[in-house]
Amino acid sequence: MTHAQASVEQLWVYPVKSCAGISMPSATLTDLGLLHDRCWMVVDAQGDMVSQRDLPQMALIEPSLRTSEVRLRAPGMLALHLALYEVQEAVQVHVWGQAVSAFDMGDVAAQWFSDFLGQTPQGKAIGPLRLVRFDPDHVRTSDRQWTAGVSAKNQFSDGFPYLVCSQSSLEGLNQRLAKQGHAAVDLRRFRPNIVLSGIPAHDEDHILSLSWQSDEGLVVLKLVKPCPRCPMPNVDPDTAVVNPLVGDVLQIYRQDQRLAGAVSFGMNAIATEGVGTEMEPQLRVGQVLDIQYHL
Repeated sequence: MTHAQASVEQLWVYPVKSCAGISMPSATLTDLGLLHDRCWMVVDAQGDMVSQRDLPQMALIEPSLRTSEVRLRAPGMLALHLALYEVQEAVQVHVWGQAVSAFDMGDVAAQWFSDFLGQTPQGKAIGPLRLVRFDPDHVRTSDRQWTAGVSAKNQFSDGFPYLVCSQSSLEGLNQRLAKQGHAAVDLRRFRPNIVLSGIPAHDEDHILSLSWQSDEGLVVLKLVKPCPRCPMPNVDPDTAVVNPLVGDVLQIYRQDQRLAGAVSFGMNAIATEGVGTEMEPQLRVGQVLDIQYHL
């Protein structure tokens, strides 16, 4: 079988890198990923990104999108309101050591994040934090080793503009957890953008492309690289408690030879047709997508 179909089960946008996501009934695809995905990022005093890897309590920061603003809530904090397109000082920050142009979001936002995330779970102070917004004029591209030379742009994602997972892959993990007497987990731990239903567990590993006809024309997403998994899936998104259980179970059956044996879950994707220039197609929950598999 080289062709099949799948349905969009869920769509997720993560406005602030490493904070909670927003489940969307529909989403706009841009040449940088889903609209507003990883537009903002928290950095330390040196301009280096911070994430749940060091500060799992970031999972408790919940964003919501309004017409002209993003609102952030966290336990014990008043809501922080940020205008979608207002910025302050131009700065340079670092994502995995890569220099990226951005805009600082000001002292109020900096104080809010510093107050809530001011120390690690071990009680170690981490110093002042700043919130920055990606500079849309900056060109940050995915690794061409995996994109076959296609220039796929990103904002503050780890390296690719889209992440695709399947609901059945999660169900397979939960079956293994249940056999060990553990409670089920949900896909928020894996931070996908597009969740598929109607395909077998980890079938996304073998998909070459997803395509559909939008009002603007044909849209094609190419799945290019397995997503290597760091400790973030071990963070409970409801409590920010870290437990290595999920990573330990994945280690048993998800070592990926394409990544030299690293654990993978889900596939990174890029848009190769129908996205960019003036075209901003929509994707909706429940939409049926055409699948082309690798031969």
